[in-house]
Amino acid sequence: MTAGYLVALIPLVPLLGAFAVIAARRHPDLREALSIGAGVILFLLVATLAGTFSRDLPPVLVLAEPFPGLALALSPEPLGLLFALVASFLWPVTTLYAIGYMRAHGEENQTRFYAAFAISIAATMGIALSANMLTLFVFYEILTLATYPLVTHAGTEEARRSGRLYLGILMGTSVGFLLLAMIWTWTLTGTLDFTSGGVFGPDTDRSVLGVLLLLYVFGTGKAALMPFHRWLPAAMVAPTPVSALLHAVAVVKAGVFTILKVSVYLFGVDLIAELAVADWLAAVAALTILLGSLVAMTKDNLKARLAYSTISQLGYVVLGAMLGVAAGVTGGAMHIAMHAFGKITLFFCAGAILVAAHKTNVSELDGLGRRMPLTMAAFLVGSLSIVGLPPFGGTWSKWLLVQGTLDTGLWMLTAVLLVSSLLNLLYLVSIPVRSLFIAQPASGGEAIREAPLASLLAIAIVVTGCVVLFFLPDSIRAFIGGIS
Repeated sequence: MTAGYLVALIPLVPLLGAFAVIAARRHPDLREALSIGAGVILFLLVATLAGTFSRDLPPVLVLAEPFPGLALALSPEPLGLLFALVASFLWPVTTLYAIGYMRAHGEENQTRFYAAFAISIAATMGIALSANMLTLFVFYEILTLATYPLVTHAGTEEARRSGRLYLGILMGTSVGFLLLAMIWTWTLTGTLDFTSGGVFGPDTDRSVLGVLLLLYVFGTGKAALMPFHRWLPAAMVAPTPVSALLHAVAVVKAGVFTILKVSVYLFGVDLIAELAVADWLAAVAALTILLGSLVAMTKDNLKARLAYSTISQLGYVVLGAMLGVAAGVTGGAMHIAMHAFGKITLFFCAGAILVAAHKTNVSELDGLGRRMPLTMAAFLVGSLSIVGLPPFGGTWSKWLLVQGTLDTGLWMLTAVLLVSSLLNLLYLVSIPVRSLFIAQPASGGEAIREAPLASLLAIAIVVTGCVVLFFLPDSIRAFIGGIS
C-alpha cells in the first residue's frame, strides 16, 4: 500500500468506525468490538506510514481547493506522525477501558459515546496530518464540535453549562484570534503551507510578527494557556474515558501540537528566537506551569486536581516552543507523548476508583491502596512519570526542556521547571504513597475490589508505556530529528 493511500485511509478509518458503531447499536458486544477493531486498524496504518515515511518525498493528498492556491490537504511530517502514533495507539486502549467503566457505571447513550469518540479521533488524525494551517484549522474546529456531546454526555444542567463554556472559549479564541492570524499570514506571505524554516521573509516587520505570534498562541485555546484555561476543568464533568483520552491526549495535545507546528513550520525556530514577544509568552507559560500546580494542590476532587495538573503540564510544551532552540522544540514534542501516557494512566486510575470504590475526593483515598493495590500502584507509576523521575518516560522530555532553558540562559525558567516538579511530587505522588504505605485502611465493612478486568488491562498497557518510553528517547529523537 502506497503512502498516499495510507494518508487517505488514516482519517477515514475512525470515521467508518463511527458509522459501524451506530449500525451495531442494538448489539453492545459487536459495537464495542467494532470500535476496538477500528482503533487497532488505525494504529497499524499510522505505524506503517511512520515506518515507510520519506522526509524527502512526503505524500500530499489534496481533499479540496476552496480558494485559489489554498487547498485542504494532508501530508505527513515527523511531528504530526508522532502525535498520530500516540493518539491512535491510545484510542483502542481507552475503548477497552471504557467497556469496563461504562458498563460498571451504568452509563446511558453508550452508542452515541463511542460514535462521537470515533469522529473525534478522525478529526485528531486530520490535525496531525494537516499540510497547511487552513486544513489544521478546519479539523481543529471539527474536533471541538465532535467532543461537545462527549463533554455534555451526562445531560445534567452542570454538563450543559460546562459544554457552553467549552464551546465558548474554544471557538471564541479560534475564530477571534486564530482565524485572524491565518488571514493576516496569508496576506503577508501568500501561503499557509507548513514549511521547514517558516514562511515569513527576512524583511517582515518584527512587531507585526510579534502580534501574529500572540494571536496564534492565544488563539489556540485547546492549549489551555492562562487565562483561556477554564474550559478544561469544566470539561471534567464528562465520563472518565473522555477525560482520559480527549482531555489528556487528543484535545489538549491538539492545542499544544498546533502551537509547535506554528512555531516550527510557519515562523521557524530561528525567527522565534529573535522575537521579544516569545520571551513574554515563555513567561506566561511559566506562570501557567506554576499557577496550575498551585491550584492543583488546593483541589480535593481527584479529577479537578488532575485537570489543573494538565494545565500546568501543557505549559511545558508551550514553553519549549517559545524558547527558540532545538532542545526546547524537541523536548516539547517528546512531552506530548510522555505526558500522554502518564496522565492517561492517572485518569484511568481515577475512573477505576470511582467505579470500584465510589470515591471522588483525594481526602477519601487514605488506605484505599490496601483494597485496590493494582490501581494505586499504577497511579504511583503515572505520577512519577509526570514528575519526570527515572525509570519513567517523563524523565527525558523534562530533561530536554531544562536543557533548552539553559541553552537560552533563562535561569528563572529553569527554576520554574524544577519547582514545578517538586510541586508535582506534593500533589500527585502523595496520593498513592498515603494510600499504599502510610495511611491505615479506612474503617467500614464495604466490599471494595479492583475495577473490572477490561479497565485493569487498559491500565496495565498504559503503565507499561510509561516504563517503555524511558528506554526509547534516542529512537524518538531520531524520528523527529530535524523538525527544528
